[in-house]
Amino acid sequence: MKMLLPVIDPDLCTACGLCCAACPYEVLEMVDDLATVVKPKACKDLEACVKACPTGAITMEEMEVED
Repeated sequence: MKMLLPVIDPDLCTACGLCCAACPYEVLEMVDDLATVVKPKACKDLEACVKACPTGAITMEEMEVED
């Protein structure tokens, strides 16, 4: 199944955690100082994480997710 999911650019991510705090579905977590998608099926494409990121490190891209 294809879904729009956040993709984090590791060169731009500063590990501030604002994206994790902004997501009401807890899709993102900080892992080794990088925002990481840990619950892809929970994403509702609200783009709250994109809007919260002060460095523009997050984009939404269509990706394949296992059922």
